[in-house]
Amino acid sequence: MSTPKPLHKLVIITDLNKCFGCNACQLNCKSWHTSSIFGPLTDLNPWGAEPFSLYLMRVIRIEQGKYPNVRTIPIPISCFHCEDAPCVKVCPTGAIYKRRVDGVVVIDYDICQGFRYCINACPYGNIDYDPIEGVSKKCILCVDRLYDESLPEYERIPACVRGCPAGARIFGDLSDPNSEVSRIVAEYGGFVLGEQYGTKPEEEYLPIRGPSKGPFANEAELPLEERFAERTGAIDNAPAKVLQDAEKLGLTAEDLRTYKRNEKNVLPL
Repeated sequence: MSTPKPLHKLVIITDLNKCFGCNACQLNCKSWHTSSIFGPLTDLNPWGAEPFSLYLMRVIRIEQGKYPNVRTIPIPISCFHCEDAPCVKVCPTGAIYKRRVDGVVVIDYDICQGFRYCINACPYGNIDYDPIEGVSKKCILCVDRLYDESLPEYERIPACVRGCPAGARIFGDLSDPNSEVSRIVAEYGGFVLGEQYGTKPEEEYLPIRGPSKGPFANEAELPLEERFAERTGAIDNAPAKVLQDAEKLGLTAEDLRTYKRNEKNVLPL
């Protein structure tokens, strides 16, 4: 039996050839969601002996090679919004669900009871628990930004993409064969992490390639705003295309900005 497909597949592509491990993506995510509808991101005893900070993404570092020829590779990781998401299947309350229109996996805080089955089911450790609010939290691809019609179109991208100084995070719709992310993944050999778990992760990575001008060789020739839009993937205006299909289902931009479960927008897994 095949897994149902969403109408669109919004994703973040991470170019490991550009990422240098500055953690700006993680900090920009924290800053945005501390005051967003998907926050707060709890900090407990930050200056004490046992501090706790909640993040929706992290940057891990792995070593490659053998001494003395060793290098450290930073890898930003957030929710992979898996096509066959195990967290969705184990939730006893239906609080965590995959959305029909854009493929984003979201947790409805009003339904979540903090059982943490989703945390145990995620093989990647991409879901955390907020001990103050008593609910599970994770990356939701900044849907509150994507469908915020008060923002300029080039700003309707996830906070981590917005804050990456190297342009290593690129946002777009992988279901659109003409999108920037589809072109880049095909051209540079995009791959997923943890494929062996069978969850079909949708977030992809570009391999380390050495000195390269790609994937935006003509970036410097563009005006500043267009350059930013191309580098981040905002040039495709994917959220607007998603919204067109959402409206056919009777959904509004405000429906897409929230975490609240709407049966019109639930993809059965």
